[in-house]
Amino acid sequence: MLWDAHAAGFRLARGQKVGLLGGSFDPPHQGHVHITLEALRRFRLDRVIWLVSPGNPLKTHGPAPLEDRMAACRAIMQHPRVVISDFERLAGTRHTARTLELVRQAFPGVRFTWLMGADNLAQLHRWEDWRQIMERMPVGVLARPGSRMAAQGSMAADVYAHARLPEREASRLALTPPPAWCFVNVPMVDLSSTELRRTGQEKK
Repeated sequence: MLWDAHAAGFRLARGQKVGLLGGSFDPPHQGHVHITLEALRRFRLDRVIWLVSPGNPLKTHGPAPLEDRMAACRAIMQHPRVVISDFERLAGTRHTARTLELVRQAFPGVRFTWLMGADNLAQLHRWEDWRQIMERMPVGVLARPGSRMAAQGSMAADVYAHARLPEREASRLALTPPPAWCFVNVPMVDLSSTELRRTGQEKK
């Protein structure tokens, strides 16, 4: 069933270049904010949408309640070109490949780019239908501390080496037909949601 785009709570225009940043955001932090702002600049995007997931199929423990995470995302990411969305909950999806397919169907004519940290590229081959992700949407990879080597030597990077754009051409990624991906090195805020949850529990 085609998901109703009006339920998203935002509108996109044909031809817009829109980045999609998915994750559990449990909790959201300045690292997420930083890579979002870098993605807007480096990939010349018109907007970025945070797709706050109900849960990560690769994680054994469930995240904090979705409503709490959505509120935290809105509190930390206040930018006129960034949207916080629970698209996956509304669409009833859990796997990225299916989510991206529904996004493309819901907003025809929009030029989407999937955004991920380099740590996710390193394990992308473990995701369901991961080749479909690479082959149906440009992918922008933003380096995170300690993940550059593992990401650039990953299975996904090897399989799609022919489709990699040089970093100097990052600005044209959103307009390049997939498969196409670009790895950009950015000054990173060395934070992770996992570490924040661990330190938070220790303080309690």
